[in-house]
Amino acid sequence: MSVITGKQYIERIDKLKTEVWVNGERVTGNISEHPAFKGVMKSQATLYDLQHDNTLKDILTYLSPSTGELVGMSYLQPKTKEDLVKRREMIQHWAKTNNGFMGRSPDYMNTTLMALASSSDLLKGKKNCFPEYLQSFYEFAREHDLSMTHTFIDPQVNRSPYYFENEHEPIAAKVVDRNAEGIIVKGAKLLATQGGITDEILVLSSGEIMEEESGFAFSIPSNSKGLKFICRESFVGGDSAFSYPLSSRYEEMDSIVVFDNVLVPWERVFYYDNSEIANSFQITSSFQAFALHQVISRQIVKTEFILGVAQSIIDTINIKDYQHVQEKVSEIIVALETMKALVIKSEVEAQLDEWGVMRPDRTSLQVGINIFPRVYPRFTEIIQLLGASGLMTVPTELTFQSSIRKDLDQYLQSKTTNAEERVKLFRLAWDLTMSSFGTRQTLYERFFFGDPIRLSSLLYYLYNKEPYVERVKEILE
Repeated sequence: MSVITGKQYIERIDKLKTEVWVNGERVTGNISEHPAFKGVMKSQATLYDLQHDNTLKDILTYLSPSTGELVGMSYLQPKTKEDLVKRREMIQHWAKTNNGFMGRSPDYMNTTLMALASSSDLLKGKKNCFPEYLQSFYEFAREHDLSMTHTFIDPQVNRSPYYFENEHEPIAAKVVDRNAEGIIVKGAKLLATQGGITDEILVLSSGEIMEEESGFAFSIPSNSKGLKFICRESFVGGDSAFSYPLSSRYEEMDSIVVFDNVLVPWERVFYYDNSEIANSFQITSSFQAFALHQVISRQIVKTEFILGVAQSIIDTINIKDYQHVQEKVSEIIVALETMKALVIKSEVEAQLDEWGVMRPDRTSLQVGINIFPRVYPRFTEIIQLLGASGLMTVPTELTFQSSIRKDLDQYLQSKTTNAEERVKLFRLAWDLTMSSFGTRQTLYERFFFGDPIRLSSLLYYLYNKEPYVERVKEILE
């Protein structure tokens, strides 16, 4: 099989009939027609269709090493620095179709699986580890162009560093039985973005695992028996692209994943009952390097869009001559160019790992993922400060279609645009920074790759500071 089309993606997900709950009701019928999912699924389908554009095939696809068919470029295990550049170009081309708002577009999980598979030899000879199953699933996903979500966070019952769950019925998902068919998993995990609208769900234990039965990794179809997705409230404001320009297209649902004695077949188990591997594999594998390369490449596209929104507001209401306005936009420019430089630096300083895979420089990318969670909330504040009261005067599309249209045309016009165009821009700025969708985006980027404080600590411990300490010693001596 080769790369799929958007139609195939939607038909495949509808056919699964995955158990998904929204607002206390189970989704029935085609999930692609449900108000909470139809916009983002349509946007996702567009990504798959781009793979069939003859002018983009060299950017978005490559020839499978096993079948010779076209497969998604995000599955490529890079062997050269040029391959890394190809991966970035593909990631950013897809991201530009949604301006970076779909943090869980398929290339994120394709990258994750590719990275874990490229380091599967770390599992060889270890207790209850099956590197061959990880490798075969990577190849299966690549050849069938699977869509995936993932979950690895435990429910926030007690966030004490030394909390041990002591419940007869498990809260955090764990292995409760093993038999000839596979492992049995019971409990819950957070926080599956796009849960219920993907072919598969990749399940990983987070770090700091104390109990053996809580250390596992596997992937199963989203419609597996006993698996359900409980969604938060939908942040889709409505169908109108005028009134809800972002949420109507890109609202990625987040969900709690419940495992009710779910059977995971042995051929889908990558490791289990192994807390040591669960605590170390994501760090020692190439996961962080490649996942961060994808994430920051997308965040660059998102920052470019935010810069565009900021300057559009400035042009529309003619505030470019104020120095405080120039200063604010310069903050976005500095962040944008810094992120671009860090990604390019990660590619220039990339090195082959022990299995011949070209890993981007992780330190450069760790710096980037320490920067973005801090600057993104500032971006939203800058848009709010630039738009000011204009962000409050944003009638809906229906208002412009009513008998009071003449009043709107008179009183909501701007220096450079008519009232309708001005309101469309300011509704976009509202959806970006102040709607439920927009504030979720801010929280999402704050914690995309984990607690910012922990990310800082990780950078501190992994960064080689010794050469600089030695220079201080030299001058003191």
